[in-house]
Amino acid sequence: MEKKRILFVSQEITPFLPKSEVSTVARKLPQGVQESGKEIRVFMPRFGTINERRHQLHEVIRLSGMNLIIDDTDHPLIIKVASIPTARMQVYFIDNEEYFKRKNVFQDDKGEDHPDNDERSMFFCRGVLETVKKLGWKPDVIHCHGWMTSLMPLYIKDVYNNDPHFADTKVVYSIYDNGFNNNWDNRFIDKLKFEGFNEDVIESLKEGDFTSLNKTAMKYSDGIIVGKDGVGEELTETFEACECHKMDFDIDETQPKLVSEFFDKVIEEEVLIQ
Repeated sequence: MEKKRILFVSQEITPFLPKSEVSTVARKLPQGVQESGKEIRVFMPRFGTINERRHQLHEVIRLSGMNLIIDDTDHPLIIKVASIPTARMQVYFIDNEEYFKRKNVFQDDKGEDHPDNDERSMFFCRGVLETVKKLGWKPDVIHCHGWMTSLMPLYIKDVYNNDPHFADTKVVYSIYDNGFNNNWDNRFIDKLKFEGFNEDVIESLKEGDFTSLNKTAMKYSDGIIVGKDGVGEELTETFEACECHKMDFDIDETQPKLVSEFFDKVIEEEVLIQ
């Protein structure tokens, strides 16, 4: 029987970035799911704070070289890879000098969110999807971690909905209580239109804030997982109201097996997207 394929996409993974709920889950869970018998791929952004020499990142020439158009501007896509030897796991990195070279992650030195975080999210999500296509690797499930991946369910269900490579792909979205302090760029809606999103998606994202992004991501997902710290009353209500597969998550030795079984349910059952 062919192994199920799980694509993990996270805005942060330890040891490449400091430990947090997101980075810890995104490090431990893929290893556990792989050990449960599934085939995995793991992606994150190559932020400028990551020490390439220490972590032995190197460019994958055969995957690099594409250009992605974001807001009518070409941006070169560079793919790098590194291994986590103790986990027998590789991590692919989405890189671009304009979006990811700066020596910080989501905020500047003054603690303000980068004004192009919306474009960085678009570039990251699309970069992952285009790279997976180039690999010729069709995921059964894409498991997204953190708000920087919140557009991924929308890309799969809308922009890429007629792409045969992702025809049978389901999306699981893990939501965490790790918001941002500034709404996304006031031209965010125009950028979504350029990407080709439908009017319903664009309308639901017009505020460009943490809550609307996560509510819309949940709406377009086949499964939702909530982190142990919760996500606030409004997002909890949305989570509870969604007609899809749902589970609460607290990383421990039993959870990878439970999440792996959760993936099986999502793959095997047709879920009506609201």
